Amino acid sequence: MHAVGENGGARVHPTAIVAPEAQLGRGVVIGPWCSVGPNVVIEDNVELISHVVVDGHTRLGAGSRYFPFSTVGMAPQDLKYKGEPTRCEVGARTVVREHVTIHRGTAVGSGLTHIGDDVLIMANAHVAHDCTLGDRVIIVNNVVMGGHVTIEDDARVMGSAAIHQFVRIGHAALVGGVAGVEADVIPYGSVLGNRARLVGLHWIWLRRNGVQSAEIHRMRKAFFTLYPKGASEDGPFAARLEVMRREFGDEPRVREILEFIDAPSRRGLVRVARGDFSTAETEGA
Repeated sequence: MHAVGENGGARVHPTAIVAPEAQLGRGVVIGPWCSVGPNVVIEDNVELISHVVVDGHTRLGAGSRYFPFSTVGMAPQDLKYKGEPTRCEVGARTVVREHVTIHRGTAVGSGLTHIGDDVLIMANAHVAHDCTLGDRVIIVNNVVMGGHVTIEDDARVMGSAAIHQFVRIGHAALVGGVAGVEADVIPYGSVLGNRARLVGLHWIWLRRNGVQSAEIHRMRKAFFTLYPKGASEDGPFAARLEVMRREFGDEPRVREILEFIDAPSRRGLVRVARGDFSTAETEGA
């Protein structure tokens, strides 16, 4: 890393404002009208295309790209925040599109907003304070999330979805467009609607990522053991959970779902959709 003014191989447009204390890696490109604060660390080959603002104790991972009018590391929208030196981190090769806002953490939270590697955040999305996004997550246009949201690796959140604070979205889950998510979504779960309801598993992701038919069949049986077709969650969920644990707990992905359900939660689980899961079956076609 090199401070501004050293021969670190960074290219800074003359209209950009970069604090002398900022640390820039090799191959960094800072385009016109960008602003970079004094506590910012920008790793190798990062590009700020233009009109990007990066502030706070923020680190941008190698090879990440930031499109016009995105802001990273700004103060959180939390009235309890009093200027504490909380942090924001964005992983390698992540792409942040136009008008995205990513806020740093809070002292009453984890103190860190973290976005993993190879993430795509599309235009106008908001990542609030203390959120954690895993690797390879895709956030589509206009998605908004409250503080302390956790989105695990490979999850997909479709356009204009709204995620309540403290919600957890599990590994490779799918949140449908314009969904209002008030509770946790199990790994590989697929949710739709406002308010969001569980309609099946993310069968397309499973197939596209090389999960064999025999394992998918077992996962399907495990899912319908926990959420019988045509049933709501008014029945003995705990009893069905134990049957699922006993009969399918040796399957690694089913075990992942069970561990997610067993983990502490502030929001509980998204409820199952009423009806015959026709949407879930269509998704698996």
